[in-house]
Amino acid sequence: MNRALRIPGRWRLAGRVLVAVGIASAVTVTGLPGIETDTATAAPRAVAARIKSGAKRCDVMNLGKQYQSTPRNSWFPNDPTGSNFSAWQGNPKNFNYDLPGKAYDGVKPPTAADRKTALSQDPNDTEKNYKAWQKIADRTGKPEDRKFEIYARYFHNKEGLSFEHWFEHRFIRNQTNNHKGSAFERQLVRDFRLIGPDWLCEVTVELIDAKGNVVETRRYDAYNQKTKEFNEFKSNSELTNKQLAKDRKIARFMPDHRFRFSGGKPFSQTQRKKIDNLNRYVNRLRPGQTNQVRGNQRLYNPIPQTKPIREYSDYQRWFAPGCQGGQGRMQLAAASSCGTRGPLNDRINGSGKTLEEAKRIQADARRLDPRGTLPRGGPGGVDFTTLQLRYVGGLGKGKGMQYSMRADQMPDPDENPGFGGEARMQLFSDALFTWLALTPDKFWVNLNPDQPDKIMDAKFGRTDAGRVLLEADYLMKEDFAEALNPNKHAGGKRYWDTAPRQNGLPCFPGVRFWAEPKTAEVREQDGGIYILDAPLKVSAEWLDIEWEAPGSTECKGLTEAQKKSMEASVRANIVALMEERVNNDKRYADLRAVYTARVAAEYIRQQDAKSPTDFREIINSNDVTTWPLRAPHDKWTREDVYQKYMKSLREGIEWFELEYGGKVFNQGVGGVDFSKQPKRNISQTRFNVEHRTLDTTTKTSLQSDDVSYLDTDVLYLGGSGNIEAGGGDPSPDPTPTPTPTDDPKPTDPPSTPAPDPSTPGDDGKPTPPANKPDPDGNLADTGSDTPIGLISGIATAIAAAGATLVWWMRRRRQDATG
Repeated sequence: MNRALRIPGRWRLAGRVLVAVGIASAVTVTGLPGIETDTATAAPRAVAARIKSGAKRCDVMNLGKQYQSTPRNSWFPNDPTGSNFSAWQGNPKNFNYDLPGKAYDGVKPPTAADRKTALSQDPNDTEKNYKAWQKIADRTGKPEDRKFEIYARYFHNKEGLSFEHWFEHRFIRNQTNNHKGSAFERQLVRDFRLIGPDWLCEVTVELIDAKGNVVETRRYDAYNQKTKEFNEFKSNSELTNKQLAKDRKIARFMPDHRFRFSGGKPFSQTQRKKIDNLNRYVNRLRPGQTNQVRGNQRLYNPIPQTKPIREYSDYQRWFAPGCQGGQGRMQLAAASSCGTRGPLNDRINGSGKTLEEAKRIQADARRLDPRGTLPRGGPGGVDFTTLQLRYVGGLGKGKGMQYSMRADQMPDPDENPGFGGEARMQLFSDALFTWLALTPDKFWVNLNPDQPDKIMDAKFGRTDAGRVLLEADYLMKEDFAEALNPNKHAGGKRYWDTAPRQNGLPCFPGVRFWAEPKTAEVREQDGGIYILDAPLKVSAEWLDIEWEAPGSTECKGLTEAQKKSMEASVRANIVALMEERVNNDKRYADLRAVYTARVAAEYIRQQDAKSPTDFREIINSNDVTTWPLRAPHDKWTREDVYQKYMKSLREGIEWFELEYGGKVFNQGVGGVDFSKQPKRNISQTRFNVEHRTLDTTTKTSLQSDDVSYLDTDVLYLGGSGNIEAGGGDPSPDPTPTPTPTDDPKPTDPPSTPAPDPSTPGDDGKPTPPANKPDPDGNLADTGSDTPIGLISGIATAIAAAGATLVWWMRRRRQDATG
């Protein structure tokens, strides 16, 4: 029997190394392993690797200077504990990169006439054509010529993409890959002294087959010839599986070489796992050697340098007072003379509207990001459901507004990317302008069977801010009924076990529930306000109502002591669960968003009263036509919610069996009351200690699309109506602020008195009587010379019916049929 001659594995490896270093030798065909092929592509597989000649020194390439020697402290220090991960201790550092093409993100898709002009330089050769336009634009410097160069490049693309998709995901992506990746490399060369003869940059390793042909290549950002370390730089700290697969091959063919990955963001658990897996693989190839693969982390924030051009750059109407129209108030400004720009706008515009669209965008972006220059997580890396407004500033005539929002990172953006950012941003912006335009006496909602004509103010009811409050009012009713279920919650069982009884059954708690603000923490400095924490609390108190469900057997003749006892039991056993949901459940995310927008709006009101801002014509105009109910809620009506509520009263929300006998379904009244706004402005010392670097993080978020807070998965993203040149300083440097006084009482009066929550007003009817002054209703001294009362009377009885919230149940005894 003939057997194929096989060389021992260690001999084969030695042979491959010889090929890798280019040593010529005569080897018989039987002395070589069989030429393996990739089953998918039928391409010969690599059997050796070599470093391609021609790489340039890092110092010459990046710093324009040649150093005679490599310093001892060159490169990122290793972890002294022996871990294969090292983290540089210190605050994030910014680096700039050019992104001139972004200035044309407002250019519309080409018309037929545009196409004819764009192809006019060389109609028969699209490549020569766009290069001709490039020369013209470079020579004249005219934006119009650059626009036609962009059109010409688009017509050269053969993928059949829409212009918008091509521009963002091909033109801008390629420019970002080239400029951002190079700028990050240059920054690392400078910061970690990758200089001297030892360091080469842009090094290519060639993988060759048995015939000496190059079948694959792997480019590394830097290579140390002395330590024989390949270095990969990723500004977003995300490694590609395709590159890692090549690293495994190179590790086999070049056993004396090591690998190092350096990221400008915290490595996620997924990325750490990739590095660990490669390290274990290489360690198995090299018994007795450890840490052949290392990960290094040094935080950087990339700042694109783009100079916007009116008529060519994209300005969004979000948070832009100059773009807001309205009958009889102001002329709608053209998009070319108003609007906001910023990293948050870009992340939102680059996200999908649906999960399916987001997955397509994410996959496409990953495929075109070999240098790891996408923001961490890619287009789907932001959990837009967690987006919250956290800073407002930069106010003044002709300045618009600066804003910054925080959001969580998506834990697995490739499989489950974030989406829906545009709708979320629109809600924030619309809510802010609604709070400014309407006078606070209109901020109430009410679901009360005794008051079918007083659901909410008519104008407020035509906005998404009003819709969110009324929907939250109804949602609280459902949660209250569910929280009382003794089969689901121990607190519910404790209530029923201790409640007074009539006719053998425990009495239902006739209390009203409403959500209102807890003491919020803010800090006013740097020409703006930081909204640090704006929690809500759930309150409850007894309230008798006249309406009765047909056939109900409500407890009658309860004493005041019994009512107070039941009220206290509800507070002790039910309120905590309700409050936890209002503050954390995603179903209330819109309520929390609308609330923080209200905080920001009141701050704007306060500042405009001191000095004119661009919001002056909007404030108290009572014109909300520019911020209507938007799809998919454009057909929503307050009456529909009221009818749904009344149906729940008649038919019940939550069914459960009480041990005391009888089947029970219950329902109640709930609401939201933002008329009280207790707040405390924390001291500068506490702000600096408890919210370290938040001011610089916020400032950077106006420029960079990849800013995380303190090495966490919390993102900050912002924008402004007053950043005309990318990379510029968008806000003044912080100035020392006097220490706040110890007096917790505010000095500024509420914008208007808040109505009694139990007596909401209605369309065109007299304003309800005001509440008694709330000693904690305003913001304490901000530390500046003029204390402010932030949101002193936010929302006059927003959801005042929240205020007439009455929860009660209808009990129906089980009939003979069960």
